[in-house]
Amino acid sequence: MKLDGSYGEGGGQILRTAVALSAVTGEPVEINNIRKNRPKPGLSAQHVKGVESAASLCDGEVRGCSLHSMDMTFIPGKIKGGTYNIDIGTAGSITLILQCLMPIAMHSPDTVRLKISGGTDVSWSPTIDYIRFVTLFALSRIGYDGSINLVRRGYYPRGEGCVEAVFAPAKLKRMEFETNTCSVIQGISHSSRLPAHVAQRQADSARKLLQQEGFDTSITIETKDEPSTGSGLTLWCGYMGASALGKPGFSAEKVGNLAADVILSELKSQAGVDEYLADQLIPYLALAGGGYFTTRIISLHTRTNIWVTEQFLDVKFNIQELKTGLFRVSALRKS
Repeated sequence: MKLDGSYGEGGGQILRTAVALSAVTGEPVEINNIRKNRPKPGLSAQHVKGVESAASLCDGEVRGCSLHSMDMTFIPGKIKGGTYNIDIGTAGSITLILQCLMPIAMHSPDTVRLKISGGTDVSWSPTIDYIRFVTLFALSRIGYDGSINLVRRGYYPRGEGCVEAVFAPAKLKRMEFETNTCSVIQGISHSSRLPAHVAQRQADSARKLLQQEGFDTSITIETKDEPSTGSGLTLWCGYMGASALGKPGFSAEKVGNLAADVILSELKSQAGVDEYLADQLIPYLALAGGGYFTTRIISLHTRTNIWVTEQFLDVKFNIQELKTGLFRVSALRKS
C-alpha cells in the first residue's frame, strides 16, 4: 500500500496510524511526502524512534527510516509480547510514541511492557495525564486492557521524563459514546524546579473559573524536583479533558484559565467525547468492528485519521451533523 504523507493534516499522525495498522493487519505500507509542508519536513527523532519501536513489537522491517527522511517503507512481521526500553533521546513526546504502539500491543499474544524516556508534558501532543485519565479510561470501556505509570515528568527542552506501561492482549467491543456523564472535574497541577506556588496558582485559577460555572473540582498539586524545568495542568471529566503548559512570560493564572476554558467548552457542548479523544478513537472503533461517538468539532486530525484507517480496515466512517456544534461519527463494517 502507498500513502501520501502530506494528505489532510499532513503531520506525524498519518505515520503513527499507518504504521500501527500495518502491524495489526500485516499489510506493508510505503509512505511518501512525510510531513512535507511542515517547517522541518520529514521524520524527527521522535518519529524515527516510534517507527523503530513498532518494528520491534512485530519483528518488522523498515526502509528509509532516518532523520529528515520523507519516504519510508514499513514491512510488518508477527506481533509479540515482551519488555521494551525506548529512549527518544530528546524531549520528544512519549504520548505520541504510545499512540503508535498501543494498537499493536493489544494484538500481541502476550503482555507488552514498555519503558519510555522522553517528554511527558510537551507542546503539540497530549499530556501524559490526558492519556492516563482520558484516553485509557475511554478505551477501557471498549475492552482495552492497559495501565500507564508515570515515573518522572519531562518538559521541553530537556526531557528526561519516564513512563512505564503494561498492555495485555485484548479484544475490543462495540460501544457508543453518546453522552459524557461526569459530576466532578478532576486534575493535576504540576511543576518542577519552580516555586511551589506556581502549581498552586495554576490550580486555584482553574478551580475558581470552574466553580463559577457550577462544577465541583478536585485538583491535586504536584511539585517535584525533576531533571527538567516546567509546569502544567491537565483537567479531565469522563471522556473529556484539557491541558495547558507553562512557558516563559505565561503566568500561572493564564495556564489555569486556559485549561479551564477548554474543558468548559467541551462539557457545555453536551457531546460524548472531546475534540482530541475523537481523533484518537478512530482506529479503535474500526478495530472493534463499529461504534460511534458525538463530538463538538470534526478536526482535520479526525478526518485524516479516518482516511488512513479506511485504507487498512474493512470499515466506513460516516459524519452526521446533529445540530450546530454537535456531530456524530459512526464506524460501520463495509461487509
